[in-house]
Amino acid sequence: MTRVLILGATSAVAAEVAQIHASRGDRLHLVGRNPEKLAAVAARCAGATVSTATADFGVLGANERVLTEAITTLGQVDVALIAHGDLGDQLASERSFDEAEAILRTNFTSVVSLLIPLANHMEAGRKGRIGVITSVAGDRGRPRNYTYGAAKGALHVYLQGLRTRLYASGVTVTTLKLGPVDTPMTRDHEKTLLFSKPAAVAKDIVRVMDDGTAEAYIPARWGLIMPLVRRTPEALFQKLPFLSGR
Repeated sequence: MTRVLILGATSAVAAEVAQIHASRGDRLHLVGRNPEKLAAVAARCAGATVSTATADFGVLGANERVLTEAITTLGQVDVALIAHGDLGDQLASERSFDEAEAILRTNFTSVVSLLIPLANHMEAGRKGRIGVITSVAGDRGRPRNYTYGAAKGALHVYLQGLRTRLYASGVTVTTLKLGPVDTPMTRDHEKTLLFSKPAAVAKDIVRVMDDGTAEAYIPARWGLIMPLVRRTPEALFQKLPFLSGR
């Protein structure tokens, strides 16, 4: 039986991932901030053994305890998905350091505070799979979301180093670079053909984590789009409203 830890389990994508693992008969431990939403996700995993715990990952000093309790509950963690994040308010982050710091804490610092004890646990056991949901926004700074993108870009670099560190111990680390997904987090965004649905994204996440893929664009079409975005010269980039606009 595979023991699966999902941090940020109440997000739309993470809830779908939980259901996939439940259908396999895996043992699940779900952690999130809202107890009612957690209970709803657990109910969708009927038939599997599921435990839950509430936590606010923004309280950085408590995150090592969150991991310790999760490990105690499961016995050991075979698969872990870190799925929490928030776009924040870009305009507010340009005027207030407190707002900028909150975005950076949610999307980078809090993730690192969870990864340190998680990686140490799996390294000691010499096995395990870690997946971290990030964003294509981390591949290039754009005016519409560059504070969020900076956090995700820093996370990409951190995960590169962590992946190489853990390689010798047999632990895989998968960077999950998601394009826009039709979820409550993007409820105020105009939905285009580039938006994906949570169920399809979840299937891709489970598949690439099963394969031990190092970095994956989800859906795969972003692996064709983002190299072009990254390599566009800045002088040209700034003149293209669909890239540089708000």
